[in-house]
Amino acid sequence: MHIFYTPDILTKAELPEEEALHCIRVLRLTQGDEITLTDGKGYFYLAEITATTNKRCTVIIKKTIEQESLWPCHLHIAMAPTKNMDRNEWLAEKATEIGIDELTFLNCRYSERKVIKNERIEKILISAIKQSQKARLPRLNKMTDFNQFINQTFNGQKFIAHCYEGEKQLLKDALRKGEDALVLIGPEGDFSQEEVKKAIEKGFIPISLGQSRLRTETAALVACHTMIIVN
Repeated sequence: MHIFYTPDILTKAELPEEEALHCIRVLRLTQGDEITLTDGKGYFYLAEITATTNKRCTVIIKKTIEQESLWPCHLHIAMAPTKNMDRNEWLAEKATEIGIDELTFLNCRYSERKVIKNERIEKILISAIKQSQKARLPRLNKMTDFNQFINQTFNGQKFIAHCYEGEKQLLKDALRKGEDALVLIGPEGDFSQEEVKKAIEKGFIPISLGQSRLRTETAALVACHTMIIVN
């Protein structure tokens, strides 16, 4: 099943240009063919193509289907991006396929990358919801300074994964099923001890993701998968 991302479908019965080009030139669909759309807001739309040109594809909606939430709470990963951009993109794709509601990249003391271009990540998120047949597009926030981020108000459980010695629970044991959850994942050099201390003072619970030393993007994906499994 081919799914097309059409965020404005309720106000504009037409595919965005990039989606229209894929529909017409790659898949060679034409007037009268039936397609599936999603607005990324929790709905699928069964539609029929009414007209096509070189760059345009108009449709009429035949049926609206609301996709029930696939998990009962809001899941948020906040990660310091890796120096290698491909790994950040891989994480964004795989976390979306597994299940996530919100993604934030953090600027930490030991961050190796200080700039993230959201436009590219946004395209990956869109592709991932279509591939995994999800009707909800995760929220992608602008890169945020660590200190600013932990001072924001969050509802639900808050965790920080780090590699320093000290009392820590496994994330799978610390999570409470059905409650919103936010997990912070540090850079390759880990959070600084000062950052960990500040986060704990702000109510973040220190957690472990297991005995293995994980790469940043692997740790973020393990956290994502754990939250989905527990819920």
